Amino acid sequence: MDKTNNPVVYFEIPVTDMERALDFYRSVFGFAFEQQHIDGNEMALFPISEADHGISGALAKGEIYRPTTNGVLVYFNTEDIDRTLILATQHGGTVLYPKTDNGDLGFVAEFQDSEGNRIALHESLKN
Repeated sequence: MDKTNNPVVYFEIPVTDMERALDFYRSVFGFAFEQQHIDGNEMALFPISEADHGISGALAKGEIYRPTTNGVLVYFNTEDIDRTLILATQHGGTVLYPKTDNGDLGFVAEFQDSEGNRIALHESLKN
């Protein structure tokens, strides 16, 4: 294993209603998606910039994908957790863990998305 690279390279968030999920993530984060069918599954790929740090993934609908609040937790960056939580609740989400100070790392929060997944947020400290 190459220990110089970050260990995670991609993620998939399960959905049961792709249009509802697309509406939710577009409304909350302003994401543009590229939709594809991969191995018989419906996918909506999150944007990625090769010039920036981090990874990307997809909303995924198919036989093996089941939304849950009890699985892997994906953290999305946001410049304003308060605003993002408001948008999430306005579009069918529920706050599961309120904005919490994470010391020198900034702030974190969690919400349940339109599909029933637990999603986390991270806001860096303003420099």
